[in-house]
Amino acid sequence: MNTELLYSDATALAKLIRTGEVTSVEIVQAHLDRIAAVNPAINAIVSLNENALAEARAADEALAAGAAVGPLHGVPFTVKDSIDTAGVLTQRGSPIFRGRTPEQDATSVARMKAAGGILLAKTNLPEFSYSTESDNLLTGRTNNPWNLDRTSGGSSGGESAAIAAGMSPIGLGTDLAISVRGPASHTGISALKPTHGRIPMTGVWPRVPRRDWHVGPMAHTVRDLALAYDILSGPDGRDGFSVTTASHDTGVPDTSTRPLRVGWYTDSGLGPVDPDVAATVRDAAEALRQQGVEVEEVTIPALFENNPLALFNLQHVMELKPAMAGVTTGHEDEMFAISKSMLATPDTSMADYIEAEQGFEKIRDGYAEFFATFDALLLPVLPIPAHEHGRTQFVIDGRTVDATHIQTFTVQFNITGMPALSMRFGTSHDGLPIGVQIAGNRYAESTVLRVAQLLEGTRSVKDLHPEL
Repeated sequence: MNTELLYSDATALAKLIRTGEVTSVEIVQAHLDRIAAVNPAINAIVSLNENALAEARAADEALAAGAAVGPLHGVPFTVKDSIDTAGVLTQRGSPIFRGRTPEQDATSVARMKAAGGILLAKTNLPEFSYSTESDNLLTGRTNNPWNLDRTSGGSSGGESAAIAAGMSPIGLGTDLAISVRGPASHTGISALKPTHGRIPMTGVWPRVPRRDWHVGPMAHTVRDLALAYDILSGPDGRDGFSVTTASHDTGVPDTSTRPLRVGWYTDSGLGPVDPDVAATVRDAAEALRQQGVEVEEVTIPALFENNPLALFNLQHVMELKPAMAGVTTGHEDEMFAISKSMLATPDTSMADYIEAEQGFEKIRDGYAEFFATFDALLLPVLPIPAHEHGRTQFVIDGRTVDATHIQTFTVQFNITGMPALSMRFGTSHDGLPIGVQIAGNRYAESTVLRVAQLLEGTRSVKDLHPEL
């Protein structure tokens, strides 16, 4: 097994193909062989593109003929199974959609293909993308390649596990509250949730509540996230939230006139954090300081009075329930437990719904005040490393919390629409990856990516990939 090839990032693979050192067919075949070898234990891949090798041969022939090629020419990629792929199963993690094969690609998939990427496979998810663990009645449960008894997260847990295990170099996930960043942290890869609307949601289900859903790239490296962001961002004329061009970016401050300024916290009123996670964030802050970044521990006062997860839970269920009820009526015996429990949740009162929206506004104001002084924020992705499957509560630093607490550090950037990135920076005492999260002001993806690149260049993690 050529592990160097399997764990090369998409940028490196594209260069190898362009220079003729490796063919697209060889790369696609290596990843198919890897899927055959390790996916039975992990269950990240749920369907294959049967034409992937033929498309790789066509890519090699085009290159040999001197055709102009895109930045991902001949490179395989994978896609979460809630994102439409023309001619390839998109079953949304539910028996209700068994056998569903779209006729059109989602905008994000079409853009990856237009850049030369080759769709390799679809990846597992919770039913309807609605859980922090990737498990469902149709395609089963995904396991974490670092420890099969632990979760790979949700809802893009199949995508995170596939990349971490060397079955894919790069892929697409979606994020409502945690769903690309949390799984990335669980499995030790990187993921970007851009500013809301940067990447069109066309061809993704569900889109309710639309103000909170995002498409985001997942990959081995930060440079791959930057490459994918460039490929994926920009309006498509069909998603009403996607209206700002990628060129509209607040940019990275001129460090010839002042240093980058990064605030960091491990709490700020959001609840308990595992000591290993807190130590990793502090280590990341110190690593930035040693590179000349101006680093300061901070709090966001608005978070102490307006818990983003509590407010989110009040509001999003009220909007999502009608969409789910519309597709599940008459199919109740085919629904997974988490979907049933969501539909059984009492309706939110109008007063509480409005209170939640006003709370969101106060959080946005709080971050506006923060970003008037700082360029980026460093904080945990998750309060704990990857946990055992099926947990309903956790004891964290001596405090018992509901399992939904796993989303507490990520959901705030969905409701504010700000970009946030997850990348590995540490390791737990029992050998599991620990990520840190970097967030920026709206339309400041370049700043977020720059801070992440600084950290990536300093991390001293021994084992970047699981042994399988």
